[in-house]
Amino acid sequence: MKKLMIMALMAGAATTAFAQEDLVKQAKKQFSAGDFDQAAATLAPALTSDATTDKAAAWNLQTDIMAGKFSAIQSSMLENQVAGKNVPFDTLGMNTAAYEALKAAIECDKYDIQPNEKGKVKIRFRQANQQRMQNIRLNLINAGLFDYNHKNMEGALAKWALYLDSPENPLFTGFVEVSDLSKDQYRSEIAYYAGLVAYQMKDYAAAVKYANLAAQDPKKASEASEILLFSKKETMKSAADSLDYVNTLKNLHKENPEEERFFNLLMEYYTRSNNQKALAEWAEEEITLNPENKMAWALKGEVQMNDREWDAAVESYKKAIEIDPDFIQCIFNAGVCLNGKAIELKDKLADKNTGGLTKVNADKVKEILNEALPFLERAKELDPDREKVKWAYPLYQIYYSLGNKAKSDEMEAIVNGGN
Repeated sequence: MKKLMIMALMAGAATTAFAQEDLVKQAKKQFSAGDFDQAAATLAPALTSDATTDKAAAWNLQTDIMAGKFSAIQSSMLENQVAGKNVPFDTLGMNTAAYEALKAAIECDKYDIQPNEKGKVKIRFRQANQQRMQNIRLNLINAGLFDYNHKNMEGALAKWALYLDSPENPLFTGFVEVSDLSKDQYRSEIAYYAGLVAYQMKDYAAAVKYANLAAQDPKKASEASEILLFSKKETMKSAADSLDYVNTLKNLHKENPEEERFFNLLMEYYTRSNNQKALAEWAEEEITLNPENKMAWALKGEVQMNDREWDAAVESYKKAIEIDPDFIQCIFNAGVCLNGKAIELKDKLADKNTGGLTKVNADKVKEILNEALPFLERAKELDPDREKVKWAYPLYQIYYSLGNKAKSDEMEAIVNGGN
């Protein structure tokens, strides 16, 4: 009984194998008749079935079918161009066939290099596939562009990625026309756009991969570095990731000092990090690089202001105002710092029992308030509607402390919602 079951299983396996071989034969006939789509549909089960005895030949037939479809449609396109006609042709079908043909040739080669039943490797299809895939591979550039222009980002990335990755595949071993990357004049450009599309699709690993490839070309290095930078920004998880991101950003900033975007990204990074020490150190670095950088002085003043180092903060803000006399945030902050300094001095000098000030000490406080007043009045002049800075309350405090009742009443009305 056991013997009969084994024989039945063997017969079943043989039947399955014959069935797959029959599919291959049918597909060959359909391909010969020019019915490419039907041939591909017929062949499909044999490509993945374990019962197919010659996978390399099956995949080579798939390569024949797709390459044949590509060539047939491309011929129609060329006839249009030569004859100056506008006869419709299947651009999408042509592009898809090119993509599938190269994928099939690569899969064919994978099986073609495997040892046979005698343990020997006899490569049958590589040479012919190398030759015909050279042209088909080049057409993947336009195929990807077609997808890109039709908002099919996934298709564009797939085709450009295959174009870029395929030269390193064993299929092109020894075929210098493809494997010698120095001969590829399009490589860095396509790598840049592949990286850009990958970034737009949030496939940051692919974005970094292709941006790194594009960056090998000095002409594309700057643009590619931006993709690397923004990909790193999106994928920061550890302290090491953050350090890598900020170092990349600093290098780009040094290489392109006129590009404000890199400085602004660094400023965003340091201000969001809530690390005042790191922010202060970076601001000093920027001032050393460019003493005319008003934002660096402003950031330095902000750190000093947060640390209640009033005099140092005012001096930093004054540096920024020297560079930009209408830098309203720094003008306002300088006034606020001096007002804060006056309040601290008042609290320090006040009588511990009565809270009052001697005339000498009151004059010391008023001197600082009078120094603060022009900054805040200038802020009011530059921003009368308080859209950028809220000058009304600190001005109220100063006018009140200086005994200017009319002005303090005016500011109080504004603080309380008056006109």
